[in-house]
Amino acid sequence: MKLKIPEYIKSIRPYKPGKPIEELEREYGISDSVKLASNENPLGPSPKAVNAMTETMERLHRYPDGRGYYLVEKLAGRLGVEPESIVLGNGSDEIIGMLTRVLLQAGDEAIMTAPSFLMYEIMVRCAGAVPVFVPLKSLFVDLDEMAEKITDKTRIIFLNNPVNPTGTIITKDDFSRFMERVPEHVAVVIDEAYIEFAADPQCLDGLAWCGQDRAVAVLRTFSKAYGLAGLRIGYGVMPEELANLLHRVRQPFNANMLAQAGACAALDDHDFLQRTVSHVRGELDFLYAGLERLGVNYFPSEANFFLIDVESDADAFFEKMLIQGVIVRSMVSYGYPEYIRISAGAREENHRFLKAFEKVINPEKGQE
Repeated sequence: MKLKIPEYIKSIRPYKPGKPIEELEREYGISDSVKLASNENPLGPSPKAVNAMTETMERLHRYPDGRGYYLVEKLAGRLGVEPESIVLGNGSDEIIGMLTRVLLQAGDEAIMTAPSFLMYEIMVRCAGAVPVFVPLKSLFVDLDEMAEKITDKTRIIFLNNPVNPTGTIITKDDFSRFMERVPEHVAVVIDEAYIEFAADPQCLDGLAWCGQDRAVAVLRTFSKAYGLAGLRIGYGVMPEELANLLHRVRQPFNANMLAQAGACAALDDHDFLQRTVSHVRGELDFLYAGLERLGVNYFPSEANFFLIDVESDADAFFEKMLIQGVIVRSMVSYGYPEYIRISAGAREENHRFLKAFEKVINPEKGQE
Protein backbone atom coordinates (compact mmCIF):
# COMPACT_ATOMS: atom_id res chain seq x y z
CA MET A 1 0.00 0.00 0.00
CA LYS A 2 1.06 3.59 -0.61
CA LEU A 3 -0.77 5.08 2.32
CA LYS A 4 0.91 7.93 4.18
CA ILE A 5 0.84 6.82 7.80
CA PRO A 6 1.94 9.27 10.53
CA GLU A 7 5.09 8.21 12.33
CA TYR A 8 3.34 8.46 15.70
CA ILE A 9 0.88 5.79 14.55
CA LYS A 10 3.70 3.56 13.34
CA SER A 11 5.32 3.89 16.78
CA ILE A 12 2.38 2.22 18.55
CA ARG A 13 2.88 -1.27 19.94
CA PRO A 14 -0.40 -3.11 19.35
CA TYR A 15 -2.20 -4.51 22.36
CA LYS A 16 -1.83 -8.29 22.20
CA PRO A 17 -4.69 -10.11 23.89
CA GLY A 18 -4.23 -13.68 25.02
CA LYS A 19 -5.51 -16.54 22.91
CA PRO A 20 -8.92 -18.09 23.70
CA ILE A 21 -8.77 -20.93 26.20
CA GLU A 22 -10.10 -23.33 23.57
CA GLU A 23 -7.24 -22.51 21.19
CA LEU A 24 -4.60 -22.92 23.89
CA GLU A 25 -6.07 -26.29 24.86
CA ARG A 26 -6.02 -27.41 21.23
CA GLU A 27 -2.40 -26.28 20.71
CA TYR A 28 -1.11 -27.93 23.88
CA GLY A 29 -3.32 -31.00 23.82
CA ILE A 30 -4.86 -30.27 27.22
CA SER A 31 -8.43 -29.97 28.49
CA ASP A 32 -10.28 -28.51 31.44
CA SER A 33 -7.64 -25.82 31.88
CA VAL A 34 -7.66 -23.17 34.60
CA LYS A 35 -7.30 -19.52 33.60
CA LEU A 36 -5.77 -17.28 36.26
CA ALA A 37 -4.23 -14.74 33.89
CA SER A 38 -6.77 -11.98 33.32
CA ASN A 39 -7.93 -10.79 36.76
CA GLU A 40 -11.49 -11.92 36.08
CA ASN A 41 -14.21 -12.54 38.67
CA PRO A 42 -13.97 -16.19 39.82
CA LEU A 43 -17.68 -16.22 40.80
CA GLY A 44 -18.87 -15.33 37.32
CA PRO A 45 -21.28 -12.45 36.58
CA SER A 46 -23.74 -10.92 39.00
CA PRO A 47 -26.92 -13.09 38.92
CA LYS A 48 -29.12 -10.00 39.04
CA ALA A 49 -27.25 -8.63 36.05
CA VAL A 50 -27.84 -11.84 34.09
CA ASN A 51 -31.56 -11.73 34.84
CA ALA A 52 -31.80 -8.08 33.83
CA MET A 53 -30.01 -8.73 30.55
CA THR A 54 -32.24 -11.72 29.79
CA GLU A 55 -35.32 -9.54 30.23
CA THR A 56 -33.77 -6.89 27.99
CA MET A 57 -33.06 -9.26 25.10
CA GLU A 58 -36.51 -8.82 23.58
CA ARG A 59 -35.80 -5.11 23.02
CA LEU A 60 -32.55 -5.54 21.11
CA HIS A 61 -34.17 -4.24 17.92
CA ARG A 62 -34.17 -0.79 19.58
CA TYR A 63 -31.19 1.49 19.95
CA PRO A 64 -29.85 1.86 23.48
CA ASP A 65 -30.36 5.01 25.52
CA GLY A 66 -27.62 7.26 24.17
CA ARG A 67 -27.34 9.12 27.48
CA GLY A 68 -27.46 6.02 29.68
CA TYR A 69 -29.97 7.86 31.85
CA TYR A 70 -30.90 5.12 34.34
CA LEU A 71 -27.34 3.88 34.81
CA VAL A 72 -25.96 7.40 35.18
CA GLU A 73 -28.64 8.34 37.72
CA LYS A 74 -28.04 5.19 39.73
CA LEU A 75 -24.28 5.72 39.71
CA ALA A 76 -24.68 9.35 40.75
CA GLY A 77 -26.85 8.38 43.71
CA ARG A 78 -24.53 5.57 44.73
CA LEU A 79 -21.33 7.61 44.46
CA GLY A 80 -22.69 10.90 45.78
CA VAL A 81 -21.83 12.89 42.65
CA GLU A 82 -23.82 14.88 40.11
CA PRO A 83 -25.09 12.96 37.06
CA GLU A 84 -23.48 15.58 34.81
CA SER A 85 -20.05 14.52 36.08
CA ILE A 86 -20.38 10.93 34.81
CA VAL A 87 -19.36 9.66 31.38
CA LEU A 88 -20.12 6.08 30.34
CA GLY A 89 -17.73 4.13 28.16
CA ASN A 90 -17.35 0.91 26.22
CA GLY A 91 -15.07 -0.20 29.02
CA SER A 92 -12.95 2.42 30.77
CA ASP A 93 -10.54 2.03 27.82
CA GLU A 94 -12.87 4.15 25.70
CA ILE A 95 -12.89 6.93 28.28
CA ILE A 96 -9.08 6.96 28.21
CA GLY A 97 -9.37 7.53 24.47
CA MET A 98 -11.89 10.34 24.93
CA LEU A 99 -9.65 12.07 27.46
CA THR A 100 -6.63 11.95 25.17
CA ARG A 101 -8.63 13.26 22.19
CA VAL A 102 -9.95 16.16 24.25
CA LEU A 103 -6.80 17.09 26.18
CA LEU A 104 -3.86 16.27 23.91
CA GLN A 105 -2.40 17.78 20.77
CA ALA A 106 0.68 16.76 18.81
CA GLY A 107 3.79 17.34 20.88
CA ASP A 108 2.03 17.41 24.25
CA GLU A 109 3.21 15.07 26.99
CA ALA A 110 1.42 12.57 29.22
CA ILE A 111 3.13 11.02 32.23
CA MET A 112 2.54 7.41 33.23
CA THR A 113 4.27 4.66 35.17
CA ALA A 114 6.40 1.93 33.67
CA PRO A 115 5.05 -0.68 33.62
CA SER A 116 1.51 0.52 33.13
CA PHE A 117 -1.75 -0.32 31.38
CA LEU A 118 -0.73 -0.34 27.71
CA MET A 119 -3.84 1.59 26.59
CA TYR A 120 -2.55 4.78 28.20
CA GLU A 121 0.46 4.78 25.89
CA ILE A 122 -1.54 3.71 22.83
CA MET A 123 -4.14 6.45 23.22
CA VAL A 124 -1.48 9.09 23.90
CA ARG A 125 0.42 8.13 20.76
CA CYS A 126 -2.83 8.12 18.74
CA ALA A 127 -3.10 11.83 19.54
CA GLY A 128 0.44 12.45 18.32
CA ALA A 129 1.49 13.21 21.89
CA VAL A 130 4.51 11.90 23.78
CA PRO A 131 4.29 9.35 26.63
CA VAL A 132 6.70 10.08 29.48
CA PHE A 133 7.49 7.00 31.58
CA VAL A 134 8.37 6.90 35.27
CA PRO A 135 9.54 3.48 36.57
CA LEU A 136 7.82 2.01 39.58
CA LYS A 137 9.90 2.19 42.74
CA SER A 138 9.96 -1.12 44.63
CA LEU A 139 6.65 -1.94 42.89
CA PHE A 140 5.05 1.35 44.07
CA VAL A 141 4.15 4.47 42.08
CA ASP A 142 6.96 7.02 42.44
CA LEU A 143 4.86 10.16 42.84
CA ASP A 144 7.88 12.33 43.61
CA GLU A 145 9.55 11.40 40.34
CA MET A 146 6.28 11.88 38.44
CA ALA A 147 6.03 15.40 39.83
CA GLU A 148 9.62 16.04 38.74
CA LYS A 149 8.71 15.06 35.17
CA ILE A 150 5.99 17.73 34.84
CA THR A 151 6.80 20.39 32.24
CA ASP A 152 4.93 23.10 30.35
CA LYS A 153 4.10 20.40 27.78
CA THR A 154 2.49 18.04 30.32
CA ARG A 155 -1.28 17.74 29.91
CA ILE A 156 -2.21 14.41 31.57
CA ILE A 157 -0.86 12.21 34.34
CA PHE A 158 -2.14 8.62 34.39
CA LEU A 159 -2.21 6.80 37.73
CA ASN A 160 -3.27 3.24 38.61
CA ASN A 161 -4.72 2.57 42.06
CA PRO A 162 -4.41 -0.25 43.02
CA VAL A 163 -1.51 -0.61 40.62
CA ASN A 164 -1.63 -3.21 37.87
CA PRO A 165 0.43 -5.42 37.78
CA THR A 166 1.87 -5.03 41.29
CA GLY A 167 -1.24 -4.69 43.49
CA THR A 168 0.30 -1.83 45.49
CA ILE A 169 -1.62 1.33 46.36
CA ILE A 170 -1.31 5.10 46.43
CA THR A 171 -2.12 6.47 49.88
CA LYS A 172 -4.37 9.44 50.59
CA ASP A 173 -1.56 11.43 52.19
CA ASP A 174 0.94 10.76 49.43
CA PHE A 175 -1.58 11.81 46.80
CA SER A 176 -2.43 15.03 48.66
CA ARG A 177 1.24 15.98 48.75
CA PHE A 178 1.56 15.07 45.08
CA MET A 179 -1.37 17.28 44.07
CA GLU A 180 0.31 20.25 45.71
CA ARG A 181 2.99 19.94 43.03
CA VAL A 182 0.63 19.43 40.07
CA PRO A 183 -0.15 22.66 38.19
CA GLU A 184 -3.71 23.44 37.17
CA HIS A 185 -3.04 22.95 33.47
CA VAL A 186 -2.48 19.21 34.09
CA ALA A 187 -5.33 16.67 34.33
CA VAL A 188 -4.81 13.74 36.69
CA VAL A 189 -6.51 10.49 35.64
CA ILE A 190 -6.86 7.87 38.39
CA ASP A 191 -7.70 4.40 37.04
CA GLU A 192 -9.47 2.52 39.86
CA ALA A 193 -10.39 -0.71 38.08
CA TYR A 194 -9.61 -2.74 41.23
CA ILE A 195 -10.66 -0.29 43.94
CA GLU A 196 -13.41 -2.53 45.31
CA PHE A 197 -10.79 -5.05 46.49
CA ALA A 198 -8.59 -2.56 48.36
CA ALA A 199 -8.81 -3.13 52.13
CA ASP A 200 -6.09 -0.76 53.37
CA PRO A 201 -7.83 2.25 55.01
CA GLN A 202 -4.99 4.48 53.80
CA CYS A 203 -5.77 3.70 50.15
CA LEU A 204 -6.65 6.73 48.06
CA ASP A 205 -10.29 7.02 46.95
CA GLY A 206 -10.13 9.26 43.91
CA LEU A 207 -13.79 10.25 44.21
CA ALA A 208 -12.85 12.39 47.22
CA TRP A 209 -11.12 14.73 44.75
CA CYS A 210 -13.87 14.89 42.14
CA GLY A 211 -15.84 17.58 43.97
CA GLN A 212 -12.84 19.86 44.19
CA ASP A 213 -11.84 22.50 41.70
CA ARG A 214 -9.15 20.33 40.11
CA ALA A 215 -9.04 18.44 36.82
CA VAL A 216 -9.18 14.96 38.38
CA ALA A 217 -10.90 12.14 36.48
CA VAL A 218 -11.60 8.79 38.14
CA LEU A 219 -12.12 5.70 35.97
CA ARG A 220 -13.98 2.64 37.17
CA THR A 221 -15.30 -0.53 35.60
CA PHE A 222 -17.89 -3.28 35.96
CA SER A 223 -15.43 -5.84 34.53
CA LYS A 224 -13.74 -6.97 37.74
CA ALA A 225 -15.70 -6.97 41.00
CA TYR A 226 -19.08 -7.10 39.25
CA GLY A 227 -18.08 -9.88 36.85
CA LEU A 228 -19.21 -8.16 33.64
CA ALA A 229 -15.95 -8.11 31.66
CA GLY A 230 -17.64 -9.44 28.53
CA LEU A 231 -20.05 -6.49 28.39
CA ARG A 232 -17.34 -3.80 28.17
CA ILE A 233 -18.95 -1.20 30.40
CA GLY A 234 -17.09 1.38 32.48
CA TYR A 235 -17.45 4.97 33.55
CA GLY A 236 -15.54 8.09 34.46
CA VAL A 237 -16.28 10.67 37.14
CA MET A 238 -14.83 14.14 36.57
CA PRO A 239 -15.61 17.86 36.71
CA GLU A 240 -18.74 18.69 34.73
CA GLU A 241 -16.79 20.98 32.40
CA LEU A 242 -14.46 18.13 31.43
CA ALA A 243 -17.34 15.66 31.13
CA ASN A 244 -19.10 18.00 28.69
CA LEU A 245 -15.99 18.05 26.52
CA LEU A 246 -15.87 14.25 26.49
CA HIS A 247 -19.49 14.11 25.37
CA ARG A 248 -18.46 16.12 22.30
CA VAL A 249 -16.20 13.30 21.11
CA ARG A 250 -18.14 10.35 22.57
CA GLN A 251 -19.74 8.09 19.99
CA PRO A 252 -23.53 7.90 20.17
CA PHE A 253 -24.84 4.68 21.73
CA ASN A 254 -21.34 3.74 22.94
CA ALA A 255 -22.79 1.89 25.96
CA ASN A 256 -24.97 -0.87 24.56
CA MET A 257 -28.40 -1.83 25.87
CA LEU A 258 -27.37 -5.09 27.54
CA ALA A 259 -24.41 -3.45 29.20
CA GLN A 260 -26.55 -0.68 30.65
CA ALA A 261 -29.17 -3.12 31.93
CA GLY A 262 -26.57 -5.47 33.40
CA ALA A 263 -24.63 -2.69 35.08
CA CYS A 264 -27.77 -1.16 36.61
CA ALA A 265 -28.75 -4.51 38.11
CA ALA A 266 -25.21 -5.26 39.26
CA LEU A 267 -25.16 -2.05 41.29
CA ASP A 268 -28.15 -3.37 43.23
CA ASP A 269 -26.58 -6.80 43.77
CA HIS A 270 -24.89 -5.90 47.07
CA ASP A 271 -24.68 -9.53 48.22
CA PHE A 272 -22.79 -10.55 45.09
CA LEU A 273 -20.27 -7.74 45.44
CA GLN A 274 -19.66 -8.60 49.10
CA ARG A 275 -19.29 -12.31 48.27
CA THR A 276 -16.83 -11.48 45.51
CA VAL A 277 -14.62 -9.29 47.69
CA SER A 278 -14.74 -11.75 50.59
CA HIS A 279 -13.97 -14.69 48.30
CA VAL A 280 -11.03 -12.94 46.64
CA ARG A 281 -9.45 -11.94 49.95
CA GLY A 282 -9.90 -15.43 51.35
CA GLU A 283 -8.44 -17.08 48.26
CA LEU A 284 -5.49 -14.72 48.18
CA ASP A 285 -4.71 -15.79 51.75
CA PHE A 286 -5.05 -19.44 50.67
CA LEU A 287 -2.61 -18.90 47.80
CA TYR A 288 -0.16 -16.94 49.95
CA ALA A 289 -0.13 -19.77 52.52
CA GLY A 290 0.46 -22.37 49.82
CA LEU A 291 3.38 -20.46 48.35
CA GLU A 292 4.88 -19.92 51.80
CA ARG A 293 4.86 -23.69 52.34
CA LEU A 294 6.80 -24.01 49.09
CA GLY A 295 9.28 -21.31 50.15
CA VAL A 296 8.33 -19.07 47.21
CA ASN A 297 8.63 -15.28 47.28
CA TYR A 298 5.40 -13.41 46.46
CA PHE A 299 4.13 -9.85 46.83
CA PRO A 300 0.85 -9.30 48.77
CA SER A 301 -1.71 -7.25 46.90
CA GLU A 302 -4.66 -4.89 47.43
CA ALA A 303 -6.24 -6.10 44.18
CA ASN A 304 -7.55 -9.50 43.02
CA PHE A 305 -4.14 -10.55 41.65
CA PHE A 306 -0.53 -10.62 42.82
CA LEU A 307 3.03 -11.16 41.63
CA ILE A 308 5.20 -14.22 42.24
CA ASP A 309 8.97 -14.38 41.84
CA VAL A 310 9.66 -17.70 40.06
CA GLU A 311 13.45 -17.06 40.00
CA SER A 312 13.64 -18.15 36.37
CA ASP A 313 12.55 -17.03 32.93
CA ALA A 314 8.85 -16.12 33.34
CA ASP A 315 7.97 -16.91 29.71
CA ALA A 316 9.38 -20.41 30.07
CA PHE A 317 7.59 -20.79 33.40
CA PHE A 318 4.33 -19.78 31.72
CA GLU A 319 4.82 -22.50 29.12
CA LYS A 320 5.49 -25.14 31.78
CA MET A 321 2.39 -24.14 33.72
CA LEU A 322 0.35 -24.24 30.54
CA ILE A 323 1.40 -27.84 29.95
CA GLN A 324 -0.05 -28.54 33.42
CA GLY A 325 -3.34 -26.94 32.30
CA VAL A 326 -2.95 -23.72 34.27
CA ILE A 327 -2.83 -20.34 32.48
CA VAL A 328 -0.86 -17.60 34.28
CA ARG A 329 0.53 -14.26 33.08
CA SER A 330 4.22 -13.78 32.38
CA MET A 331 5.52 -10.37 33.39
CA VAL A 332 8.43 -10.32 30.93
CA SER A 333 6.74 -7.69 28.76
CA TYR A 334 6.12 -5.59 31.90
CA GLY A 335 9.81 -5.44 32.70
CA TYR A 336 9.81 -8.19 35.35
CA PRO A 337 11.56 -11.09 33.57
CA GLU A 338 11.30 -13.52 36.52
CA TYR A 339 7.81 -12.67 37.77
CA ILE A 340 4.43 -14.10 36.94
CA ARG A 341 1.04 -12.64 37.87
CA ILE A 342 -1.96 -14.68 38.87
CA SER A 343 -5.49 -13.71 39.85
CA ALA A 344 -7.48 -15.36 42.63
CA GLY A 345 -9.72 -18.07 41.24
CA ALA A 346 -12.20 -20.50 42.73
CA ARG A 347 -10.82 -22.74 45.48
CA GLU A 348 -10.48 -25.75 43.17
CA GLU A 349 -8.70 -23.59 40.57
CA ASN A 350 -6.30 -22.22 43.17
CA HIS A 351 -5.65 -25.72 44.49
CA ARG A 352 -4.80 -26.89 40.97
CA PHE A 353 -2.51 -23.90 40.54
CA LEU A 354 -0.54 -24.77 43.67
CA LYS A 355 -0.22 -28.42 42.63
CA ALA A 356 0.94 -27.44 39.14
CA PHE A 357 3.28 -24.81 40.54
CA GLU A 358 4.93 -27.36 42.82
CA LYS A 359 5.38 -29.77 39.91
CA VAL A 360 7.07 -27.08 37.85
CA ILE A 361 9.47 -25.94 40.57
CA ASN A 362 10.10 -29.49 41.82
CA PRO A 363 9.88 -31.68 38.70
CA GLU A 364 11.57 -34.61 40.46
CA LYS A 365 8.86 -34.66 43.11
CA GLY A 366 6.15 -34.50 40.48
CA GLN A 367 7.47 -37.77 38.97
CA GLU A 368 7.26 -39.67 42.24
